[in-house]
Amino acid sequence: MSALKIKPDQIKLGYAIKLPSGWMKHPFLSNDMLIENQQQLYIVKNLNLDFVYFYPEKSRQIPPDTTELSEGEEIEFNSKLSEAQSNMLAEKMQRIEQAKAHRRDIQKTEKAFNHSLNQVRSLMKQVNNRPLNAVNEAAELIGQLVDTIVNAESLVLHLISSGNKDQETMYYHVLNVSIVSMMLARDLGLSASDINIIGIGALFHDIGKLKIPSQILRKTTTLSTPEQNLLKMHTKYGTDLLALAESFPLQAIPIVEQHHEYQDGSGYPKALTKDHINHLAHIVAVVNEFDNLCHPADPAKARSPHHALAYLYRSMKGKLDDKIMRVMIKMMGVYPPGTVVMLSDQRIAMVMSVNSDSLLQPNVMIYEPEVPRLEAPVISLDSDELSISKVLNIASLPERVREYLNPRAQVSYYVQGKPS
Repeated sequence: MSALKIKPDQIKLGYAIKLPSGWMKHPFLSNDMLIENQQQLYIVKNLNLDFVYFYPEKSRQIPPDTTELSEGEEIEFNSKLSEAQSNMLAEKMQRIEQAKAHRRDIQKTEKAFNHSLNQVRSLMKQVNNRPLNAVNEAAELIGQLVDTIVNAESLVLHLISSGNKDQETMYYHVLNVSIVSMMLARDLGLSASDINIIGIGALFHDIGKLKIPSQILRKTTTLSTPEQNLLKMHTKYGTDLLALAESFPLQAIPIVEQHHEYQDGSGYPKALTKDHINHLAHIVAVVNEFDNLCHPADPAKARSPHHALAYLYRSMKGKLDDKIMRVMIKMMGVYPPGTVVMLSDQRIAMVMSVNSDSLLQPNVMIYEPEVPRLEAPVISLDSDELSISKVLNIASLPERVREYLNPRAQVSYYVQGKPS
């Protein structure tokens, strides 16, 4: 969209403009704006700018107010103008503080995530030689997460800005599947003991892959039939490994064995049908499919969280439990953390967190090139009366937008509880 340079005194009501100055040098929330009233017009004309950018296509007709002001009305106007400027600046400062507070929340949650990831890394390395230690460590980690998930009045699902080290993909995957499965179990109304079993089972659901050659796990082209058959053995390898740890809960074994079974009998290892699949394994199967769609072996085939959920619901009907998929979509929000979107005011944003109290109004970080990234507006769509007009493909974004929003190849989630 082409812009014209015009002098400030040429601006009229209804003009769509962009201010060519630093974000902190004016009281407005954005450098892009539509001049809707005389106060905005007066403030912009008095910013001592040489020019502004004018967008004719985005402008609209607003009849000018030609009423002559009396001396008293002019004094009142100036008073209201000063008050408006102060209020706008105060709101702007409040937004900056809210963004910083939100980032402190994110940093706190990322710290907790990294601590959990280190525990997962440690216990996975112990499975072969010290399976009992691994299971005990896992029980401690899951117990802490269950306390958060069960006892918090509401939950915030955060996007974690994690790096994607190839050799650690499995650690991210099992922690992701475990956390999201436990949250899903809570929303399905399961008991704390079942949530605990799901957490343990999900954490170890892929443990058998430690016995699969890494070149098969990392292969980005289609696996040969012998390779596929070997990969499918990971469910049996997993149950065999866990049988060595007497403290591993027997109720969690079906999760490890059946997380690739489909309701229509097309899954493996036993081609079980709906009524013969363990009810907890149904839950982990849905979350496992979701995370694998977001993080396939070939990164070029990765789907955004939003598109992964849409694919599950559209293309996996009959294979995965319909009710579980519906509850998961509701829990994650239609726009899960990590989804890049176009807002109703044409701005680009990334979903940062979904609050269980307000599923359809996630918190988003706005792309504002004139605003330093660390002060980028992080807003709730509910409070700002904005909506999402469409989901954007990350790969199609300009590089400057990708760098600013910083969507990661590895989409990881962690839960933060709000105490009751």
